[in-house]
Amino acid sequence: MPLQPDRSRQCVLVFLKWPEKGRVKTRLARDTGPAIALDLYRNFVADTLQMLENGGHQTIICFHPPHAEERTAGWLGRAYPLWPQTGADLGEKMAAAFSTAFARGAERVLLMGTDIPDLPEAVITEAFASLEQHPVTIGPAWDGGYYLIGFHSDGFTPAVFRDIPWSTGSVFQKTLAILKRRGLSPHLLPRWRDIDTGEDLAAFMAANPPGAAPNTRACIRAAGLFS
Repeated sequence: MPLQPDRSRQCVLVFLKWPEKGRVKTRLARDTGPAIALDLYRNFVADTLQMLENGGHQTIICFHPPHAEERTAGWLGRAYPLWPQTGADLGEKMAAAFSTAFARGAERVLLMGTDIPDLPEAVITEAFASLEQHPVTIGPAWDGGYYLIGFHSDGFTPAVFRDIPWSTGSVFQKTLAILKRRGLSPHLLPRWRDIDTGEDLAAFMAANPPGAAPNTRACIRAAGLFS
């Protein structure tokens, strides 16, 4: 049987924001209102962290803004390492988080956000396994971005985060183009739909079995959405 990778040398970086009304899920708030969008965001985070915990994955919270550590600890506790996001834009922040993880001894690192509360743990397992054969793994999102990216330490290149038009429909394709120029062949994970709008939220409710993302589904029911 093949040797199993050392799980102590792998981790998941979860990028999130301190939940402040009007500053998280602003596109979703146009359809639900800012108070419900805030509640949904908190439950997206709860479902994401619960999924990772159930899989036994070492998880690191990368929070924003960088002065919000105490508030983030008050929200999520101190069970997870808390790292501030550092950098001028999203690309710099992601590159810095990967660099820190690899500098601290990790060999396989995944980075994800919290807009995909129904993501199965099997996708995380697949992503880590793929890094035994590929330098990079990436999960395309329906909107043209990506919901997860991961590197083996031997294949990490910060260039993949430079000159990317973030929050546009070309993020995924431009990232693939950079990887190709660098001679890096990625493993492609299943395409997934993140939740940015009311339409995405309706699709989530229509597509998922009742057991998926229980905190998010309970929040939707409590808010009286789609009833």
